[in-house]
Amino acid sequence: MKHLFTIIIFAVTSTAISQFHTGRSRSELGVMIGGSYYIGDLNQYGHFKNTHLAGGLVYRYNINPRLSFRANLLYARVSGYDSQAKSEVLKQRNLSFASNIYELGAGFEFNYFPFQLGHDRYKGTAYLLAEIGVFQMNPTTVVGDREVELRSLGTEGQGTSVNSKGYYSLTQICLPLGVGVKLSLGDVIGVNFEFGIRKTFTDYLDDVGGESYADPLVLAAENGPLSAALSNRSGSPYGNRGNSTTKDWYVFSGVMITFRLGKPEKCFHQ
Repeated sequence: MKHLFTIIIFAVTSTAISQFHTGRSRSELGVMIGGSYYIGDLNQYGHFKNTHLAGGLVYRYNINPRLSFRANLLYARVSGYDSQAKSEVLKQRNLSFASNIYELGAGFEFNYFPFQLGHDRYKGTAYLLAEIGVFQMNPTTVVGDREVELRSLGTEGQGTSVNSKGYYSLTQICLPLGVGVKLSLGDVIGVNFEFGIRKTFTDYLDDVGGESYADPLVLAAENGPLSAALSNRSGSPYGNRGNSTTKDWYVFSGVMITFRLGKPEKCFHQ
């Protein structure tokens, strides 16, 4: 996966440099700004709940008026708190987390109508986004007045005799999927409004994946007393810690401003 994204970055950079020298370009470079939130064990249905500021950089290569290649680097933050749940059972579970996310994604935009910056006819379109990405996460929680990283604590018995799976990875694959609208603001500037979901393949974005609580005596003995304390904050050994049948999602929605890197291609519509 690392080699794939190295190749993508090299190809994007080489294409942009070559187009810069010719003075004509199908490429755009821009910035993204908006909000991010997550859906998972600590926020099952609350869309836009605990939305945090997010942003990043985007590169687009317009293959033709209907299809564009795109790569983006995104920073986001997500969080969830049982204290905000409506269910008394979830409030009693009393778990919480927050995580910064750094995502690199690449894929394609499919325009519903033909589109080109600065064209008299092709001034706007809806589009679909489909990408593959890799992201870095690091779930934490607050204990007293300090922030504690959860993965290294093994709150579900990772690294102990009661869990054979081992520690989950902080680097994960995702599938960014989105819908949006593009508008041309002139010959070189465009604006996008986008809503995108990130399908992940991990249940540990929030550090909660197992159905039941690990033995607190084993956790305390092998991972330390803080691991045992943060594994089960409900005060009861019964009940579910999480839902192992579903994976976590996160969402980015916002606006993008892009700038064309040179003059338009003469034969772009042929």
